[in-house]
Amino acid sequence: MISAPVLDTRFRLSESVAVELAKIYGTPLYVVDEAHLRSRIRNYVSAFRNAYARSEISLASKANSTLALIKIAYQEGCCIDVASEGEFRAALAAGVPGNKCHLHGNNKQIEELEFALAHGIGHIVADSFEEIEVLNVLLNDEQRKSTLIVLRLAPGVDPVTHSKISTGQADTKFGFNIADGSAEKAAARCLELGFNLYGFHCHVGSQLLDPEAQRSGGELIAKFAIEMSERHGYKAKYLNVGGGLGVSYTSKDQPMGMDDYCRLIVQTVLGALEGSGIDSVLGQEPGRSLVGESGVTLYRVGVIKTVPSKTAGHRTYVAVDGGLSDNPRPALYGSKYTVERVAPCFGHESESRTVTVSGKHCETDKLFEDVELPSDIAVGDLLQVLCTGAYNSSMASNYNRYQRPATVLLRENGTHTIIQRRDSWEEMIARDIMPDDLT
Repeated sequence: MISAPVLDTRFRLSESVAVELAKIYGTPLYVVDEAHLRSRIRNYVSAFRNAYARSEISLASKANSTLALIKIAYQEGCCIDVASEGEFRAALAAGVPGNKCHLHGNNKQIEELEFALAHGIGHIVADSFEEIEVLNVLLNDEQRKSTLIVLRLAPGVDPVTHSKISTGQADTKFGFNIADGSAEKAAARCLELGFNLYGFHCHVGSQLLDPEAQRSGGELIAKFAIEMSERHGYKAKYLNVGGGLGVSYTSKDQPMGMDDYCRLIVQTVLGALEGSGIDSVLGQEPGRSLVGESGVTLYRVGVIKTVPSKTAGHRTYVAVDGGLSDNPRPALYGSKYTVERVAPCFGHESESRTVTVSGKHCETDKLFEDVELPSDIAVGDLLQVLCTGAYNSSMASNYNRYQRPATVLLRENGTHTIIQRRDSWEEMIARDIMPDDLT
């Protein structure tokens, strides 16, 4: 029987801690709770291991590549999935051995591959025929034996999620299509070249609230592995089904529990492999489901104004001291978040009203549209936005020359420490070069 999802597993700040952090570090401010993060990772690793002993969890570091968080994930038993040389360098800087990292990317540059090979990358997830041929040139005899090559496959699964985070359908820039024969040609070419072909990978998309798309992807790559065994005598040692389990951005988002999610995926893959003689390590590479719910963003309220609205009669804007540059996801994906006022000292909340929390950028910047906040929301109040541990810090920019926020880690012993400082004004200008004739 599938258990009911836990309705609210998200970390949130108490009033006293929020006020203290805002006073010390300023706002906007990213805050991550170490105990919550370690618990999330342990639960996922345990859920997968209980479902299948020969399992491997990798942190998709694109979700948050802050060094301290990468190190915590590694300490808790994760490998690190990197999608660029920069993310690989971050993992190395965090003290993660190169052989515990997996390099992704649909258009890896030669320099990226050279750097990865020089630093003993664990897996290279090959994504194109061009990449296979580049690797054939770059790999020396020893690397050809030791470097594990995984083929990313496009299984033709179209998941129920936002189109911009859907990656497993046939019409995608990622991987080798199974249906049109490209995947088999890629596998055959790797075997012909003497590569250490480790196995196959698929990722159908992100923020999946049920496992059906991931199960379909896993079943398809398992069946593909069987075909490669029957046609080419190759038995895959590794199958990675991606990591799309969603998180609770709002109360409407009710993802399946980790235990049930992992159990159903493992049942599907092993069921497809039954009788084939293929005994693979099973991998997942979650990102947001590991770090998303462990983080919040603190803002301070500035201007509040009510204006006419053709659709609603009127609209109240509550402007905060951040916006598009520290959280671009609402603009990119129409993403929704839970927004709360930090609890008032008097211990009670007034009645709520619907407002739009806007940013301060020179754009429409409707950061959180039509959310419920107390009717007495006032200038100077603190807001905390839940579930911002993933894809906020890593996607932040200096648009409008705003400083990217600092990140603070709440330690398990009750202290707090800064793990990524706010940009300085000098750093923001340092990249610019003024031509001599303009000075």
